[in-house]
Amino acid sequence: MPHKNITDVFFDLDHTLWDFDKNSALAFKRVFFKHNINLSLDEFLPVYEPINLEYWRKFREDRVSKLELRRGRLTDAFEKFNLHFETATIDAVAQTYIDELPGDNHLFSDAISVLDYLASRYKLHIITNGFEEVQHLKLLNSGIKKYFSTVTTSEETGLKKPHPIIFESALTKASVSSVNSMMIGDSFEADIIGAQNVGMHTLFFNYRKQRVPDTYLGIYKLSEIKQYL
Repeated sequence: MPHKNITDVFFDLDHTLWDFDKNSALAFKRVFFKHNINLSLDEFLPVYEPINLEYWRKFREDRVSKLELRRGRLTDAFEKFNLHFETATIDAVAQTYIDELPGDNHLFSDAISVLDYLASRYKLHIITNGFEEVQHLKLLNSGIKKYFSTVTTSEETGLKKPHPIIFESALTKASVSSVNSMMIGDSFEADIIGAQNVGMHTLFFNYRKQRVPDTYLGIYKLSEIKQYL
């Protein structure tokens, strides 16, 4: 059943609209070529991706810094293949990856059609833990920046989802009450629990098919958003 009182819809960006895994793989292909890293991406990526997600969890919890995230996820992944690089080399690889990441901007299936549908009915916004300089490029280069009235990043607020301050800052910027807002994202902890804790409605984009309590609304494809909004 569609929610009657929703006026504003907030999206996470990475892994929700912007296909991070696909774009990241294409960026790494160029990174490995530029830095002469002789390692198969088909072997590297399945090792790197869970390490990256774990570092992002630590980053959300303020257990690692931005620099430690960028270094650690690469160092730990390379070590699984007995590859060891000097810190300067890791930093160079990390910076090349950040530079290359917005170069490809594949979106999840149905992202544009869903945004077209929603934009005629609601005000749309972004709340993201991604790095400021990269996230705005992703929105611009993927052609979806035009859909969003506001963009709130963790670097801008100084706090990351699920901290209530980032959601409250986004609501204030959008001039809307939490009870008239819905958060859509792929991280149950950061997006769904975080938004719920400030009184927002939530819709979990559960494309990884995680087990979560059945009291939460969830979708497996973006097109299913139309069932609720």
